[in-house]
Amino acid sequence: MNFSKGINATAATLTKLRTGSSKCEFSGMCVTCQDGCPGLCEVGKSSIRAKEVLYPQPFGKITAASQKDYPVDYSHFNIMGTAVGAIGIDPDPDKAIFPAVSLEAGIGADSRIKLDLPIIIAGMGSTNVAADNWEHLAAGAAICGVGIVIGENVCAMDPNSEIKNGRVIHSPNLSRRVKDFQRWYNGKGFIAVQANVEDTSLGVQEYALEKLGIDAVEIKWGQGAKDIGGEVKLNSLERALLLKSRGYIVLPNPEDPKVQEAYKAGAFKEFERHSRVGMVSQEGFNARVEQLRKAGAKYVMLKTGAYRPADLARAVKFASDAGIDLLTVDGAGGGTGMSPWRMMNEWGVPTVYIQALLVKYLDKLAARGAYVPPVAIAGGFTLEDHLFKGLALGAPHIKAIGMARSPLTAAMVGKTVGEAVKNGKVPPEYQKYGLSIDQIFIAASELKGKLGSEFDSLPLGAIGVYSYFERLAQGLRQLMCGARKFALCHISRDDLAALTREAAEITGIRYIMEVDAEEVENILS
Repeated sequence: MNFSKGINATAATLTKLRTGSSKCEFSGMCVTCQDGCPGLCEVGKSSIRAKEVLYPQPFGKITAASQKDYPVDYSHFNIMGTAVGAIGIDPDPDKAIFPAVSLEAGIGADSRIKLDLPIIIAGMGSTNVAADNWEHLAAGAAICGVGIVIGENVCAMDPNSEIKNGRVIHSPNLSRRVKDFQRWYNGKGFIAVQANVEDTSLGVQEYALEKLGIDAVEIKWGQGAKDIGGEVKLNSLERALLLKSRGYIVLPNPEDPKVQEAYKAGAFKEFERHSRVGMVSQEGFNARVEQLRKAGAKYVMLKTGAYRPADLARAVKFASDAGIDLLTVDGAGGGTGMSPWRMMNEWGVPTVYIQALLVKYLDKLAARGAYVPPVAIAGGFTLEDHLFKGLALGAPHIKAIGMARSPLTAAMVGKTVGEAVKNGKVPPEYQKYGLSIDQIFIAASELKGKLGSEFDSLPLGAIGVYSYFERLAQGLRQLMCGARKFALCHISRDDLAALTREAAEITGIRYIMEVDAEEVENILS
């Protein structure tokens, strides 16, 4: 199997090999490295642009995800259907039809938060690509009745934030993000505000709870794409100095006169802003949860990344002891707005593996009678079969699937196509459907019926999110109907079969040639 060894040329870093596919398998370098080459590969480009080549490019316009071919992924499992019975509905062909499948989910310590779909849009923070598309994404999440999380660093990155005595007292950006969701909120779903080390120091969540009408917050330990803090690029000296003054790591140091001189001379065009890594302890975690509840949080959540198994165990145990309302576990292989490219490929526990460990740890809690928090799994999920497999592999503990890149893609495409249609420049791919919003967006008429005159104010990208989620919903209903499971609570690990012995060994899901072995013997006997 190809594990993407020696990637030295990829679209992510805008690099390529002079010799095409002729390369050294381990290093990824051209088989013959030739004197006189201008440096097309990652090694060559790094000799010119240094640490700039660490990151996927162009920053602010893309999201990126791992290109690594992991030994086991969700494609190594198949969904098992059956020709008999129905669970959650009368076994009547006139009633057991896929539109009758319920996709409503509940999260929170007492399932108090209802979701129309088992989806949570994971933290969208201060990166440009998230900020530029937030109103479309937030409105889409609200009208679909799913959860969405405002990611890290939003307040400190807001040049108009007011910070007094080291605490944020006003942030137009964060306020706008909250309102972008609340305007379209239909009673289902939720919006939460995430916080990292810097956000916690600035009191971002307390500000959101006290001033912005937020009732859900998320403590962030990390993400599946990287094991360092969040980073963005800054295209002005003024921004670099501002972020440095607000406590961030900014490289190169914008306060250094020689760095300022080099920047003004055009030696480089962007600064890097990095967040710090947190230091987790159970005592500190419990204290923070209590602080947030005293500040007015009805729901306190935890997001952790693809760290080593002991850290996953800590997340599970701490979340249980503190009565957390949602634990989101993000596996390696998913996407981000900006993470070091090699780190994204080579760091962390991939999603299938971390979910297998997660299930073991949650089962241990359940066996002891301990509180088992509702859990969301994230890390590369995009389509309806992924949703089913993620829910089934983690049943009965997984209540929702975390998604980020794909809803953002739906928002961006919906915005791009919608604006083109309004400007009379319908992309050729869609001209066969018509020339208007109503003709091109198949869900537009349905949304008009739901929203009435408000439809005209809906951000165009939100129509894209709604349409995408409608596709996922129908696809998931069809898969569930085939498995004869008519509500999410009935999905079980038995609904999957492992296609390889390795996949079975890792997850405990039965190898496909052994599925139903006892029942088969009874039938044939």
